[in-house]
Amino acid sequence: MLNKALTKISNYYEEMVADRRFLHMHPELSHQEVHTPAFIADRLESLGIEVQRNVGGRGVVGMIRGGQPGKTVAFRADFDALPITDQKDVSYKSTIPGVMHACGHDGHTAALLGFAKAMNEIKESLPGNIVLIHQFGEELSPGGARGMIEDGCLDGVDLVFGAHLQSQMPANKVYVRDGFLQASEDSFKITVTGFGTHGAEPHTGVDPILAASHIMIALQSIASRNADPLKELVVSVGSFHAGHADNVIPNEAVMEGTIRVFDPELRIIAGRRVIEIAKSVGAGLGCDVHVDIIKGYDSVNNDPDAMNLVRRGVAEAFSEENIIETNPIMPVEDFSYYLQHRPGAYFFVGAQMDNKENVFPHHHEKFDFYEPAMEMTAKVFASTFFEAQK
Repeated sequence: MLNKALTKISNYYEEMVADRRFLHMHPELSHQEVHTPAFIADRLESLGIEVQRNVGGRGVVGMIRGGQPGKTVAFRADFDALPITDQKDVSYKSTIPGVMHACGHDGHTAALLGFAKAMNEIKESLPGNIVLIHQFGEELSPGGARGMIEDGCLDGVDLVFGAHLQSQMPANKVYVRDGFLQASEDSFKITVTGFGTHGAEPHTGVDPILAASHIMIALQSIASRNADPLKELVVSVGSFHAGHADNVIPNEAVMEGTIRVFDPELRIIAGRRVIEIAKSVGAGLGCDVHVDIIKGYDSVNNDPDAMNLVRRGVAEAFSEENIIETNPIMPVEDFSYYLQHRPGAYFFVGAQMDNKENVFPHHHEKFDFYEPAMEMTAKVFASTFFEAQK
C-alpha cells in the first residue's frame, strides 16, 4: 500500500509545483488570507474530500475517511506569507507588491495538497483516517493554531505531524529531533523616562539614553548569570529609539527586544529578570521605567514515540541515510500548540537550492527553495501515516 501511495505522489509532483508557483505569485499576509483558503478548500472539494471552511477564523480542514479501521492522523501545513518585497528573477515572482512567500508556506501547502490527492485515491484501502489541517496566520502572533484547535480541528485525532522546508539545509534529507526543536518567544518593550534638557547642560536633567544603554548591557547578564549554561537562552534588543537632535537630551528612550528559550521555567525567570534589571538600573540612574512583556509562541516539544514514527517512515520510503539528527533552533513556530493537545512531531525537510548563489535564509527578499523537497515531504507524510497504523 505504501509503494502505491509513493508512486501516486511522484505522479503528482508537477501539480505540486504548479500549485506552489500559483500560491507564490498570489501571496496573502497573516490573518488577511481570503483567496488562499478558498483555493485550498475548492481543490479539496474537487477531489471529493470532506471540507470545513473558516475553521478558527480562516483555516481549512479536510477529512479523508479510510475504508479500514485504524488511527486518525492529522497533518498540518501553513499558508500565510510575509510583508517582504520579492526580489527574485523568476517566472513565479510574487505579483503582490510588498508581499511574498519568504518562508516556504506555499510549498507546505502544495505538498499537503499532493499528499491529499494521492491518499484520497486509495482511501478505501486505508487503515484509519487522515485529517488535513491547512492553517492561516502562523507568521504573526497570536497565530492560527490555537483558534483552529479551539474550533475542533483535532477532535478525534490520535497523532499530529507537521514539516517545514528548510532553505539552508541540504536537500534529500529529513531532519529530526526528540524533545525541544524550536524555541518559545516573548517580546519586551522597555520605556525609560527621564527629564529632558540641553545636551550642553546634562546636569540639569536626567538622561534616559544613558540609563537605557546601561539597561541594555545589563540584560546580557541574564543569559550568562541567571541561566544554566547547559540550557539555551537568548535575550536580544533589536530596537532602540530616543531623541531627535544631537544637542538635546530627550525625555524618553524606548527599547524593544526578544526572549528565546526552550525550557518553560527558564522562560519565566528570563522575563522576570528583564523587568527587575530594567527597573533597578533605571532607578539607580534617576529614571522611571515601565516594562511590557508580551507572550508569544510556546516552544515546540516533540513526542519521542511520534518522532520515531517519522524516522521509521523516512527509512521505509527512502533510507536511514536520509535521516539527520538535528540541533534545536531559536526561530518559533505555533505548531507547538498542536503538540500540547495531541502526541506528535514536527520535522524539517532539506530544501537547499542546487546553485549556492540562490541559497538565501528564510524571510529574505530572494528566498526560494528546492521544489523536489515538496515531493519528499508528501512521501514522508504518507510513510509516517502507515507507520502510525502498525
